[in-house]
Parts: sequence; C-alpha cells; structure tokens
Amino acid sequence: MTVPAMQTESIRAPFDIKRTQRSLISALVEARSRFGGKTIAIWDADDRQLSYDEIVRASFALGSAMRKYAKPKESVGIMLPTGVGAVLAFFAIHAFGRVPAMLNFTAGSRNLKAACAAGEIKVIATARRFVELAKLEPLIEELSTVARIVYLEDVRENLSIVDKIAAVVGSLMPAWVFEKWPHHDETAVILFTSGTEGDPKGVVLSHANVLANIEQVRAHIDLYPKTDVLFNPLPTFHCFGLTVGSLLPLFIGVKTVCHPSPLHVKEITKRVRLTKATILMATDTFISQYARASDEGDLASLRLAVCGAERVRDETRALLRRRCNMEILEGYGVTEAAPVVAANQPGNNKLGTVGKLMAGMEYKLEPVEGIPNAGRLFVRGPNVMKGYLKPDQPGVLHPLADGWHDTGDVVAIDDEGFIAIRGRVKRFAKIGGEMVSLAVVENCASALWPDNMHAAVSLPDGRKGEQIVLLTDAKNANRAEIVAWAQNHGVPELSVPRRVFIVDQVPVLGTGKTDYGTVTRVARENLAAIEAKAAE
Repeated sequence: MTVPAMQTESIRAPFDIKRTQRSLISALVEARSRFGGKTIAIWDADDRQLSYDEIVRASFALGSAMRKYAKPKESVGIMLPTGVGAVLAFFAIHAFGRVPAMLNFTAGSRNLKAACAAGEIKVIATARRFVELAKLEPLIEELSTVARIVYLEDVRENLSIVDKIAAVVGSLMPAWVFEKWPHHDETAVILFTSGTEGDPKGVVLSHANVLANIEQVRAHIDLYPKTDVLFNPLPTFHCFGLTVGSLLPLFIGVKTVCHPSPLHVKEITKRVRLTKATILMATDTFISQYARASDEGDLASLRLAVCGAERVRDETRALLRRRCNMEILEGYGVTEAAPVVAANQPGNNKLGTVGKLMAGMEYKLEPVEGIPNAGRLFVRGPNVMKGYLKPDQPGVLHPLADGWHDTGDVVAIDDEGFIAIRGRVKRFAKIGGEMVSLAVVENCASALWPDNMHAAVSLPDGRKGEQIVLLTDAKNANRAEIVAWAQNHGVPELSVPRRVFIVDQVPVLGTGKTDYGTVTRVARENLAAIEAKAAE
C-alpha cells in the first residue's frame, strides 16, 4: 500500500519511555498545545465536532461538577457508547483525580454488579438519552441497587459558577502542571474481563501503562495528523476501542470519527464515505459485514483497517481486495497489556500472523503438552497492567508475579519475530489423546462457507472424553462436506466436528468477539435435545 504524496509528515517516532512518565490529563493538555486549540479532534455520530479547546474546557467543567460524587482516587463507573460523551466523561473524572472504570453495558446485570464490587464502584455516570435509545431501563434499575446513577444531562444543566471558573482555569494551565499529579504509576483506568470464564475481573492500568501502549503503537505504524482520519465504532469499555480508538488519535493529532455501535453496518459505511476516513478500527466479523454492505466508493478513502480481537480470515482479506484498495493490519492484544501486544505493519505485513511484538516488551513461551513448535505466551513490558481486582476481594490489587502476564494463548514465533496465534489453551480439545485446535475446525468451515460465521466448542463425550460441536449460520452447512474438504486438504479427521448445528445467528459479544460462553450453552442444549429424542 503506497501512502498518498500529500502525507509527508508522519507522527511515528522511536519508542521513548520518558514520554510515558506523566498523567493522561497532562497528555491531553500537551496535545492541545502541540496541535492547536482550535483544531477539530473528535467528530461525533450526531455530526457534532469538538476542538481541543472545547474538550479541555468541558472536561474541567464536568469534572468540577462531578467531584462531589467521589473522593480523590475513588472509582467512577462510565456506562456510555463510543462518542464525545464517553471521552468527556473519561477526562472529566481524571481532571480532579478520580479514576474512570469502563462498564460493559452488554454484559448483563450480574456481571456488572460483580464489576462494581471488584472496583468498589459506588457511582455510575451515564446519559438518559443513551439509556432510552438502548432500552437499558431494567439494567439501570438493577444497578441502582449497588451504585448511584448520575445522568450527565443533569450535571451539565446544573453547572455552577465554580464549575465554569474551573473550566477556564483548567484550560489555561500548561501541560507540565498535570505531569506529576497524579503520579504516572497510579491507576488511570479500570477495565473488566468479559466474565465468560467466571466473574469478571478488574484490569488495573496505570497512566504509564496506557501512555506506553500509545507510544508503542506510534513507534510501530506511520500515522499522519494532517491527513489521517480514524473511524472508531468499537466500544470504549473494550481496551482496543479506548486506547487505540479514542486516546491514541487524540494524543497524536489525528482526527477521530466516533460511532456508537459497530452493529450499525450500513450507517457506518455511509459515514466512512462522508467523513473521508482513512483508517478503520474493526474486527474480522465487523469489517466483513461493512464490506458486504457497502456501495461502490463507500470505503474508497480507507488506506488501512486495523483489526484485532479475533483472527482475520483469508476470506475477509479477499473480500476487501475485491471491494476496495485497503491494507488490513492484523494485530493481537489483551486488556492486561493496554491492549496491543503485537501488530503487522504497512510494508511488513505477514499474512497468517499478528505481526511483531511492540517495542519495550519481552516474551517467554511455556511448552504445552501435545502442541509441538508452539508455547503458552507470557508477556512483560511497560504497557502490562498493575494487576487484577476481584469481586470476592473488593479493592484489593492482585499484582503479577515479576510483572509477567499469562495470556493463555498458544503461539508460534518465527525467526523474524512474527507471531502466529495457534489458539487459546482453553480452545483446544483433547480427543483420543490428541490435541485439536478449535480454531482449525472453524477455519475448515470458513473455507467452505466464507460468507458465514462459525464457532466450534468442545463438549464432554462418554467414549472419547471430548467431542467437537460446530455452530454455524450457514443454512446449507453439513458435516459430510466438512469431512470431504478435510480429506482433500490433508486436515486430520479429528478436526472434523462430531455435530453441526445450524442457528439463525452465532452469538457475538459487544466487542465483536464470538461469545463462546453462549455458544457452549446453545450447543449443549441442541445436543441434549438430540440425545433425549434418541432415547425416546
């Protein structure tokens, strides 16, 4: 992919740990000074465009009004869609030394209550309009039993003279005033794991963690403040959507176009065209939908799609090549690493891998029985979290041993340093003594039915210990075709699912990842129904 001639000034610079030794609010104020207060930084879904000056002023005014709800260093939950409101709430909480905790409004009341317990969240900031549009009234009623619900519309309408003065004074402060307060090693944000394997855990990231990841990405990929426009439809409760989609462009001078949901497929393709976005944040699931829904020219302005959260399928790449001249950069991340661990680069993009490790990071591989030439990945670096918070021990930080985070992913790393994901340790089935990757099972189905979604899970089997079950939304899918394809392509028969269940829709989380918890439940229910019928 060639860069347009007019893009002559990249923000790319070698990774420098010194640039991470400050607070996020300092980084915001410094960005305003560097790129100009009148420069438009965010373009919201309602076509509202905010400059750096407006973001800083609003953050200090809102922050002054909200400080009565929590003491310094206490957590304040944010439950908002991607947009100006979420960004302003995030920095408003920072402006007066409180800690934002990003809440996943798609997680259900049980998981959200557990998250509130883990993070000691007693106040949740949201918006009435969002609650009404998303029909979240029952959820808000449930959460109001454990936390105070604060509506930002009410806060804005009741700004006092003191709050307005705070907006003026705060916006006049130079960046160095905020560099040492709070300290860069103090907590900057709390995010939460999905809770699909038990109660969600709070992931505690420091100011230095977040800024380190921003600096790592900046050192890895060429970005152009004068001409790039980043389109971000990913949720801010997901670390990819927060760090890379919202904070990174703001701090490096790239205009961000926000969209409240990645599910608005047709609307997103039209907004990409309208805003002339050049970079799209996405997952494989979503970008393939955008490509299919787009009309001729809708995606023509895009030069890059940065994809994470799930593997980018060969079928998706082929589809994007047919629809538009865009390069897909596949990366890999975990919330615990703020989140980017590795990524491909323009001109150094190796298909089938997630690219090379970010600058300043270390890794080690632990052998996994039955999986040759690969290992369980552990990572350490300036972007790796302070530790976990757990619901059964509210507010207690559980730090990592020697700074190493166990990703739970099995990877292979070649001589050039490119990382290939083999699957999660928990995403392997042991059948007849052999380890079978459930990702390979899904790949077989994708090769046959590339325009559909597929999810494989392992369920108990009385004869072989485990059996593989495939859920798919391909209406003509059947096991016989998978068997034939596997035989023709040298895929072991063990990688063929025992059962194939056709569903209307494969369950997906709000982040775009496959919801394997729900997939397992649906597969188990379908299997039980078949077994019950056979027993009649």
